[in-house]
Amino acid sequence: MVETDNDVVIRSANPSDAGAIARVHLTSWRSAYAHVLPSDYLDSLDVDEQTRTWEKSLGQENSTTVVAEADGRTLGFASWGPSRDEDAEDGCLELYAIYLDPESWGRGVARDLMRTMLGEVGPRARITLWVLSENARAHHFYRRHGFQPDGIERMEDYADVPVTEVRFVREPER
Repeated sequence: MVETDNDVVIRSANPSDAGAIARVHLTSWRSAYAHVLPSDYLDSLDVDEQTRTWEKSLGQENSTTVVAEADGRTLGFASWGPSRDEDAEDGCLELYAIYLDPESWGRGVARDLMRTMLGEVGPRARITLWVLSENARAHHFYRRHGFQPDGIERMEDYADVPVTEVRFVREPER
């Protein structure tokens, strides 16, 4: 458990957190991607289905998920584990997700989650992540934490809308 300088507690997630994580995940998507994805698609995302997905994910031993809480409320979460990229070398990690309730944006919660993750994986880990090319706010955030685009992109399809995702990487310290 990590206490931050803004009264946020970061702790390991457990299966009982799945519902809160799902709500933050979907609320964040609806706000962050409203300019990219159709509103009917974003509105159709189901919190119960997402909760079941997170219950399964939180039961796996090969990944780590932490939640940020304040005043008994889940403000955000981060999840990471072994890289799923085809070209990943042994030991490469991937930041699968870092999302905040939009009411927590700009309060330093994402920074605290990122610092927690970076502290746990250590400076010698190579870490990748994928972010929508249109998400300038996230690009800026990841750059501030030592991640850079590595030139690899992929196309994903959400509700028949093709979107480009850009891979960012944080190289290990030597």
